[in-house]
Amino acid sequence: MKITFPYMGYYAPVFTNLFRKLGNEVVAPPRPSKRTLDLGTKHAPEFACLPLKILLGTYIEALEMGADTIVSTGGVGPCRAGYYTRLQEKILRSLGYDFRMFTIEPIKGHLMDIVRTIRSFVNVPVTKLYDALTTTWLKLAYIDQFERVCHHRRPVEINRGSSTRLLEEGVAAIDKAQNCKEIREVGRAYVDMLGKVEIDETKNPLKVGIIGEIYVVLEPAVNFEVIENLNKMGVYAHRSIFLTDWTRENAFLDALRIQPEKQIRAQARPYLNQPVGGHGENSVGETVRYAKSGYDGVIQLAPFTCIPEIVAKSILPKVSRDLGIPVLTLTLDEQTGLEGVMTRLEAFVDLLMRRRLRAGEASA
Repeated sequence: MKITFPYMGYYAPVFTNLFRKLGNEVVAPPRPSKRTLDLGTKHAPEFACLPLKILLGTYIEALEMGADTIVSTGGVGPCRAGYYTRLQEKILRSLGYDFRMFTIEPIKGHLMDIVRTIRSFVNVPVTKLYDALTTTWLKLAYIDQFERVCHHRRPVEINRGSSTRLLEEGVAAIDKAQNCKEIREVGRAYVDMLGKVEIDETKNPLKVGIIGEIYVVLEPAVNFEVIENLNKMGVYAHRSIFLTDWTRENAFLDALRIQPEKQIRAQARPYLNQPVGGHGENSVGETVRYAKSGYDGVIQLAPFTCIPEIVAKSILPKVSRDLGIPVLTLTLDEQTGLEGVMTRLEAFVDLLMRRRLRAGEASA
């Protein structure tokens, strides 16, 4: 098999190594570009959300590069994303592509289906499978940790670009590590170096929470590098979703009937007391939590036509009024441009800064 998969953030090299360790050739998907989106938009239904279009374009590019197998994830609940691999498969076959598609569904209720799916592209003994999975998980965990530290240091770093450079170097070094011992050594070293990036300790940056649909939150190429751009404005942006946290909560713990997101749902309950699919409940609950944690504002990243985020968006103005936290929704689709996003970010940051100054004057 020549396997490809969805491109997402800094994780692509890790999944490339995983599928190789499972005994397959890999066609690494290219980072999403304008061509990727143009291909997806051309062949997808107009009403489909941005992730479907981007991933469809990604699969077309990978199939053109020689891939013959696509491995993706599914979903359950009201969100339409659970059906997207079926739709993408039909579209790709209608375009004349010959390939196999495997969909890894959530563990709860689909355990045996997942086992059968994984067996389809695992061509190594169980011991090597275990090694591949454990090293992959450790790499993903350290990449998430690199990003967390980078997001915290970058807004106040003295030498601009230092944190980003170390983040990228760390990801490359983690990619080359071959076993858990090497991964831990590299991971600890770069976490330490990132934590020692020289910062201006006199600064008190604005704090903004980032919420929304998981793909557009995790993929910088799709959200116009919103966190890095905020960091460059001197704003600390806290991302509410990281891949290892989401996987731990929605796969491993969920399979054991443990509800790790219970606290977030409890925060959302005064405003939204039923599941709406996707990350709709999380977007409301995280906004409440950011408000109670003293954040200056929240930015919602929402694909156009995303039903869970539309529900959340309709509720967030009340949360904003009740808890006194400004909320900006960035709706993302193929018509969204960098200039428009930057204009709205700059205006929002200016609003938050003026609001903080007024609060300081009032308390003086």
